[in-house]
Amino acid sequence: MTNFMLLKGFEVELFTGTYAGKNVGVASAITEDLSDFVKEPDQRNLEYITVPDQRYAVLKHALLLPRQKLRKWLDFQKLTILPGSTLSLGNTKIFERSDLENSYHSFIEKNYGTNVVTASIHINLGIENLSLLFSALRLVRCEASLFLALSASSPFLEGQATGAHSQRWVQFPKTPSNVPLFVDHSHYVAWVEEQLGQGSMQNERHLWTSVRPNGPERPHVLNRLELRICDLVADVDLLLAITALLELRIINLKNNMKKFDPIEASSKTQEELALLADENDLIAAQSSLDANLFHWKNGQQIKCRDWINELLLDVTPLAKELDMFELLQPIKTVLTNGNQSMMWLDSYSKGVSIQTLLQEGIDEMELEETNFMQMNSTY
Repeated sequence: MTNFMLLKGFEVELFTGTYAGKNVGVASAITEDLSDFVKEPDQRNLEYITVPDQRYAVLKHALLLPRQKLRKWLDFQKLTILPGSTLSLGNTKIFERSDLENSYHSFIEKNYGTNVVTASIHINLGIENLSLLFSALRLVRCEASLFLALSASSPFLEGQATGAHSQRWVQFPKTPSNVPLFVDHSHYVAWVEEQLGQGSMQNERHLWTSVRPNGPERPHVLNRLELRICDLVADVDLLLAITALLELRIINLKNNMKKFDPIEASSKTQEELALLADENDLIAAQSSLDANLFHWKNGQQIKCRDWINELLLDVTPLAKELDMFELLQPIKTVLTNGNQSMMWLDSYSKGVSIQTLLQEGIDEMELEETNFMQMNSTY
């Protein structure tokens, strides 16, 4: 058995706004002053990208330091970082363009409107072996709903509870609408070129699905898997736990392709697996950990919590071997107490306002950064 640690990096999207939880767009000004941040099409949110690293302790620094830098800038404007992945108290009727000269942004605004104005976490894992990369893409595509369920943090939109745990994934325009389970690199290249020719993708970045291959020259030069389905995970320890579970799953796959590659191990066809995965994603977006999903091995129904526990059981021996077992503990806490959306909705059902919930979330994010600074004052 060969075990190896993957390079891991994150694309973190954040909303900015007032301490009362109202969205305020300042991305254009922020990106002029802070080179670590990049604009999204709507300037109420922005993004930072971490440098890939194998070490989880380094990744924690990489995730929290930009937040601290952004918070200092926002403090001068009497603004803050908002929790959640949708315009919880924002106006969905208007699109606040961050770059009027960007033609791709124009296309996005015209075709999708504020459905794309969300905050999320994209988790990138370095995989240069193309055979392993496409096997991993298949496995993660079939289990993406579990990662969404752990991360769900968008039950509100425009001052209302929507009924979904991840309103972000409900509304986000999956593009193209039908994405196959890619057999290998050549299948992926041919498919992307076909979509570009048909106009169902505007460019090679315009593949908005739960997980996709990524690299310096898509679709031809690839070096990583990008999981795109997760809502914003404000708790960095939970984000690292989710990442650790994903990494361990891929290492298990590398060690036993026949057991973990859906093309090898499922009774379903590739077409059936793609449909099953997409259906699971939408079911998880509605009910997250309470969802009844369909297992990719045989299509049988399974409770989301039970499936996640099954994954934890599968990776535990490897996690202990690689000294990663403690990293996974926040997942067990979420399985017991619920994810961010579930906790918010529980309080909301008892009469707590969305504004109060967001204010509490703002305080929790700031406290996490303060505690981190105190514990790492020597850096």
